[in-house]
Amino acid sequence: MLNRLEKKIVINKLFLIIKYMIMITWCLLIFICIGWIFLASLSTTTDIFDGKILASGINFKNYYKAFVNNRVGIYFINSIIYSSTSVIGLVVLCSPAAYAIARIDFKLNNILKKIFVLAMGVPGIMIVIPLFGIAATLKLINNRFILILVYIAMHIPFTIFFLISFFKNISHTFEEAAAIDGCSPFRAFWNIMFPLASPGIVTVSIFNFISIWNEYFTALIFANKTNLRPLSIGLFSMIQSMKYTNDYSGMFATVVIVLIPTIIIYIILSKKIISNITAGGINE
Repeated sequence: MLNRLEKKIVINKLFLIIKYMIMITWCLLIFICIGWIFLASLSTTTDIFDGKILASGINFKNYYKAFVNNRVGIYFINSIIYSSTSVIGLVVLCSPAAYAIARIDFKLNNILKKIFVLAMGVPGIMIVIPLFGIAATLKLINNRFILILVYIAMHIPFTIFFLISFFKNISHTFEEAAAIDGCSPFRAFWNIMFPLASPGIVTVSIFNFISIWNEYFTALIFANKTNLRPLSIGLFSMIQSMKYTNDYSGMFATVVIVLIPTIIIYIILSKKIISNITAGGINE
């Protein structure tokens, strides 16, 4: 007969095995789906409907059609512009704000923290329509600048809240040493504190980049002209056009193009993201 401790160990091992089985099954399903999409992007539409992927050989022309005929190249460049510019703007604006809230003790400190936490709970769809009204009044619709500005504004609460914990964990001795050497607070921040908080800045930048890259609704409202559309809107337009063109191989090629940047980021930086988040969760 097993004693109570041995039973507990056996039960824990069974639960662990079940968890691993669920995780492995989930990963296999994802890999199968992504793999099928990739193979379909190299097939013809006829092969896809016949269930014979790659029966006609490898067709790289699907990617050429996606970039040239379906204007995916323009959409890709637009997505790069929106995502990268917004991320840079967020770093420049939110880093000093998070530093001030984390390191400087002033009366509105706790209130500002609560405001940012509350702002994170507001659904983006609730503020997009009022913002559209303001932008329409100012005649800024279908403008790259206004879309980037909206992206920055919508991601400020999360970015500041995320960075506060990283600035809190940096020792005060660095600031004291900088002050002794004659550094102003502004110079001490950019030359010392900002580089020390780089793990958190890199991590939150990755999250913001992926979020903006995959964003759909805001771009649909503020940038619906063909030459201003990001990849998400372009992909939706292609799906709608399938009713008339039936170019499903080209659509799957576009899906792969959309997936590639986020997959590359996760593959290269997954360990760094996890370690940086863990580091940000350690308090002094």
